Amino acid sequence: MLEDKFENLEELYHRLIPALTSKKEEMERLKMVGMKEKDLWLYFCKNTWKGKSSLTLGEMVSDILNTDNFLLYSNWKGVGYGTNSSEHTK
Repeated sequence: MLEDKFENLEELYHRLIPALTSKKEEMERLKMVGMKEKDLWLYFCKNTWKGKSSLTLGEMVSDILNTDNFLLYSNWKGVGYGTNSSEHTK
């Protein structure tokens, strides 16, 4: 996942903030409110990108922008990836 020459996951997260923000705002326009960029990040790390290697930044942005909003929102509501949950600190 760090093949794009990122020093660490925090640097990668900051590079993905624009895509994560865009997805969050798209969901808010659809009345799916409450998710934060960090919630989306946690979802993708634990579900979409887990176990994958050599992902490019473009592939990760594509995953963020093209994943179904209802899937993301229902998973967040049902599993508790919220930034206020204990999952955030793991």
